[in-house]
Amino acid sequence: QVQLVESGGGLVQAGGSLTLSCAASGFTFSNYNMGWFRQAPKKEREFVAGIMRSGATTRFSDSVKGRFTISRDNAKNTVYLQMNSLKPEDTAVYYCAASNALVIRTTPASYAYWGQGTQVTVSS
Repeated sequence: QVQLVESGGGLVQAGGSLTLSCAASGFTFSNYNMGWFRQAPKKEREFVAGIMRSGATTRFSDSVKGRFTISRDNAKNTVYLQMNSLKPEDTAVYYCAASNALVIRTTPASYAYWGQGTQVTVSS
């Protein structure tokens, strides 16, 4: 069955870095765009970053642009989110998701498969 398993979350001080990984199985990973979303308590799930099938094109939300990097390794069926210069407002549960749309979508409804999420907490 389809599985997306995130890892790499944790507690970090403001200004620090974390790298999240998402291992995919049960579908043809290279045929899907991949996205990272996050959800803070009492807030809606929001788009963070996305990457096209080939990895050639990426997209970021304004709030993380210049601080976060997304990449993928299709041979390993894994997508990564490198997070630098972390801020307390980055604290959230981070989810990876897969979409077969033709472009990178920013709405959760465009993504068919989801992981269970990993907690990222940034202390001030």
